[in-house]
Amino acid sequence: MAFESLTEKLSATFRKLRGKGRLSEADVKEAMKEIKMALLEADVNFKVVKQFIASVTQRAVGADVMESLTPGQMIVKIVNEELTSLMGGGDSKLNLSSNPPTVVMLVGLQGAGKTTNGAKLAGLMKRQGKRPLLAACDIYRPAAIQQLEVVGSQLEIPVFQMGQTNPVDIAKAAVEHARRHGNDMVFLDTAGRLHVDESLMDELRAVKAAVNPDEILLVVDAMIGQDAVTAAKAFDDALDIDGVMLTKLDGDARGGAALSIRSVTGKPIKFAGTGEKLDNIEVFHPDRMASRILGMGDVLSLIEKAEQTLDAKKAAEQMERLRKNRFTLTDFYDQLVQLKSMGSMEEIASMLPGLGGKKLDLAVDEKQLTRVEAIIQSMTPEERDNPALLNSSRKKRIAAGSGTQVVDVNRLLKQFESIQQLTRQFSNPKKSKGLLSRLKGMGLPF
Repeated sequence: MAFESLTEKLSATFRKLRGKGRLSEADVKEAMKEIKMALLEADVNFKVVKQFIASVTQRAVGADVMESLTPGQMIVKIVNEELTSLMGGGDSKLNLSSNPPTVVMLVGLQGAGKTTNGAKLAGLMKRQGKRPLLAACDIYRPAAIQQLEVVGSQLEIPVFQMGQTNPVDIAKAAVEHARRHGNDMVFLDTAGRLHVDESLMDELRAVKAAVNPDEILLVVDAMIGQDAVTAAKAFDDALDIDGVMLTKLDGDARGGAALSIRSVTGKPIKFAGTGEKLDNIEVFHPDRMASRILGMGDVLSLIEKAEQTLDAKKAAEQMERLRKNRFTLTDFYDQLVQLKSMGSMEEIASMLPGLGGKKLDLAVDEKQLTRVEAIIQSMTPEERDNPALLNSSRKKRIAAGSGTQVVDVNRLLKQFESIQQLTRQFSNPKKSKGLLSRLKGMGLPF
């Protein structure tokens, strides 16, 4: 995940501060030096780092901190607030037109993920009750129109295209089509280039002049570091963008772009692409991102993700079965499927307080999760509800059907038996003490 290295280094610095009863100015300066190096290594713009360190230092050497009983915690609080401010302070929403359709012009360099992430954003708007239309205005990149039609089909969002004609004409026709067909949002997927050039900017200016978009959203690849900031400034100078969408924040990006773009361009980051799936997009919350960077977790985003992906009715039924000691392999499988739908285990862990930037103590093995799913799917409904039926021949059949070995089937059954034993303790708080430590020793795949 992005920021992992930065989180580890900042956490190490804060641990040193928390170990001191009182802080001297020398302690603060040493900590600021370490924070400065961590930010620079994360590819944050040098001028941004310099200004950030100056702001934090000024507040950190004040009387409120130096005389505090917990000065280390006070400095963490200051850094958290300054990081939040650096990334924009509050949330920034799309500019919606009072006279639909709202026209969103998506711009960016080629390879930033503009087509896919623009479609993701349209999908997010659809889930919020909007009726979006995708418009194929990239007539240069091979298969760009086909790619937009594919993702549009997957999201069940209509795509407007006129082939290889003038992008300005396509944009105007798309907006008119939306008015006639009741689409209240139009997302213009414009062309990109490998590098910023004047011909690209001239075309984008022409599209802007023709349709007067309500929102010009720059899509930026977080993986390219400071080049992302340079590109953002160039597009802003040419088009006066309204905001930024960062993509690939789930990769090994060092995170510098997210911490630099707002300061350099003055324009907010509004959305973040967090994975390859078409629902892997989220509103960018500066305060929540700051908490993640500092290893303080992001419980609100985790709750929102759970509400969007988990089946509340099924979860309630499973809890009732758990309470009555009727937890079966079918229930276990359903929970695995729902857990995987929330994203990778590392992504979930990054949102938990105290786990940001750390490796999970429990052995996370995504391949093992897939093997467990395959084994359970190879069982009959009767076998899932009553594992006692699984004799030697049945186990061989299940192993062959799931592409695993009998030893893998036996391991799963042993783990499930341990889970059943533990579920009997949930209703007894005294017996449930030390439950997490016992789970760690069971070799579960999650």
